[in-house]
Amino acid sequence: MSGLLQAERIRSLPIVGRWWQRMEAQPPPETEESIWLRVLAQAMVLVGIVATDVAASTSMSVWAIPLSMVGAYWSWYRRHQKNIAAKFLIAIGMLLALAAFFVGLRAELNDTRLVLAELLVQLQVLHSFDLPRRKDLGYSMAIGLILIGVASTLSQTMTFGLLLLLFLAIALPVLVLDYRSRLGLLGTLHRSPLKQAGLSPRRLGTFLVVTLALGLVIFACLPRLPGYQIRTFPVSAPRQEIFDDNSQIINPGYVRQGDATKGNGVGGNRGNEGMGPGELDEDFYYGFNNRINQNLRGTMKPKVVLRVRSQAEGFWRVLAFDRYLGQGWEISRNDETETVTRPGWSYQFFLPRPPTLNRTREVVQTYTVVSELPNLIPSLMQPKELFFPTQQVALDPEGNLRSPLGLLEGLTYTVISEVPYRDRTRLQQAPTNYSNTIRKYYLEVPSPITAKIRKQTEELLATSPRPITSAYEKALFLAQALKQRYSLQPELPFLKPDEDLVEAFLFKYKGGYPDHFSTTLTIMLRSIGIPARMAVGFAAGEFNPFTGLYVVRNTDAYAVTEVFFPRFGWFAFDPIPGHELIPPSIEEDQTFSVLQQFWQWVAGWLPTPLTSGISRLFSFLFGMVIGGITWLYQLLTRGWVGLFTGLIGAIALGFFGWLTWKGWRGWRYQRWLSQLAPMERLYRQMLDWQAARGFRKHPADTPLEYARQSWEHQPAKRATVITEISEAYVRWRYGREAPDLGYLKRRLYVLKQRR
Repeated sequence: MSGLLQAERIRSLPIVGRWWQRMEAQPPPETEESIWLRVLAQAMVLVGIVATDVAASTSMSVWAIPLSMVGAYWSWYRRHQKNIAAKFLIAIGMLLALAAFFVGLRAELNDTRLVLAELLVQLQVLHSFDLPRRKDLGYSMAIGLILIGVASTLSQTMTFGLLLLLFLAIALPVLVLDYRSRLGLLGTLHRSPLKQAGLSPRRLGTFLVVTLALGLVIFACLPRLPGYQIRTFPVSAPRQEIFDDNSQIINPGYVRQGDATKGNGVGGNRGNEGMGPGELDEDFYYGFNNRINQNLRGTMKPKVVLRVRSQAEGFWRVLAFDRYLGQGWEISRNDETETVTRPGWSYQFFLPRPPTLNRTREVVQTYTVVSELPNLIPSLMQPKELFFPTQQVALDPEGNLRSPLGLLEGLTYTVISEVPYRDRTRLQQAPTNYSNTIRKYYLEVPSPITAKIRKQTEELLATSPRPITSAYEKALFLAQALKQRYSLQPELPFLKPDEDLVEAFLFKYKGGYPDHFSTTLTIMLRSIGIPARMAVGFAAGEFNPFTGLYVVRNTDAYAVTEVFFPRFGWFAFDPIPGHELIPPSIEEDQTFSVLQQFWQWVAGWLPTPLTSGISRLFSFLFGMVIGGITWLYQLLTRGWVGLFTGLIGAIALGFFGWLTWKGWRGWRYQRWLSQLAPMERLYRQMLDWQAARGFRKHPADTPLEYARQSWEHQPAKRATVITEISEAYVRWRYGREAPDLGYLKRRLYVLKQRR
């Protein structure tokens, strides 16, 4: 009773009372009576909610799906009622959801996709309690479509593809049912939705396959252009962590619970004094420390650690080392690490980068951590901007980026790098007048092995068929020589305490572990006066064309040699057998990489001669297209003369294309006529001639009905010819009477001559 009194008091309020009266005065809504349209529309939304959950690793489905189903049932049960009280409560709930959206938006200003998805899910749950009309179901369909779109931008695995196929399978009959409902062809039918929509399982399957095939073809042919159209990049929620010690590197595989001795002293803090034999951690790469011991043995278990979306494939660089220790490396100036603090209102760090005369290209990369990593931030070479959720990051003299905390699962950040082009001609001409800093830190070689390593290096260079003078060519030749003359040694024994790694590699074992090749190349280059350092990071990983992400595993981590060229900066060389000599970079065109990967997959199933022939043909055609586009661009940029010349050429090309199309259609038409019987051919010519002049035969009309209609719409002489040819066609077709083809051809000629 008190509840009724409270409701009456609310209704007595002026604003509420007028709104209530207006709602009661409205006529009942025109309800949608198709159960299957309601069920399938609701299913579309539920799939969108599940897809968002899977893509964003949230749990909205736990409460949203049951409430949506309850709301949909209640809405069906009350579809003929006005439900004024329910509408009022739904409006209040939507206002509360909007308020929660703005609160969440304040914490996620840099990436609003998930906050928007949560708002849409909340609105859909509330909206599901008021779905009387077909238009209301249309709103639900639109929400489901938006959710599946948001999920597609958040998804990083192929699981989303299965949900997308399910969404498509539901959406096809929903669209047909909705269209038939608009035409009034759906009643309270309780038959199968496929029968209501006129879609048999076979036809639906055909539509799905055709749609999927067309989508994949379009997806494969779409160019992957390098530009970002927005400047707001994905970043995880902010964390206020700051450095206690910005020189600290924490590798969970080698420093855990205060144990800095795992792997015989290869820890991540400061006390990495031990360089003796030890075992590799099976999960974490040993090279992500301020000092690394290359006298460790063992293997890692493969697991995914990163997913990277990048405008270009590359080597995700993590650390570089300058001081060689005989059996490992360390960062000698670790105490000179600088702290960079971002402003409180932005996630953006501006990073200093060395000047270069080289041409550069901006490359945006977004990294998502899948499994725990050290507090080191992978990036492409020369990062200039970092979007990271902590308040501070650190940058050491080697260009290594560090975070105040370890990279935990789910962390997302974005890097913008100014990656230099590798201009071989300019690098060959780089000077060799190195600064004192470069000489001090990047030319150091242990004195006991200097002469021996220099002699071996010069002997290798002497095997070149032509003299090598530039530092760049020497680095290339030595890297290639190590690949060809030395081999990987998976069963390499431990080094003795006084044994040097590079000396043992070159003279005793004739090879070693993969990273030993990079160490050896670095020291060989230093021995002949070329500044070099060792860098570690991740290979690009496996590219997934469906998600657009590079899937990076812990076993993709390895070391390369970076060589310094004055005025141009550092460039990497990879001497490891089985790797490319130069790590992938921006010189490789990625515009049609999806199509290229698809072709590589197809080519694996074809004979080699056929593959080579097709590749040459496509290369020729692709070169012609690119050359034509380049020529046209150069022409149009030559001022008014070039512009008018281009326009005239475009008009001429369009006219030529129209003539070609018309001629091709005429050839197809004549070819089709030639396959018909003579009388059939003559009759079809007459019909097509008349249709071109506006007197078209309806498919339901018989030849004689068409002839009778000609007397009403055509001149008498023309109608006479039409009647003669139509009657002759009927006698030939159904009476097997041979026509007088010569006479009929003359009559058709007369018909074509009359205007």
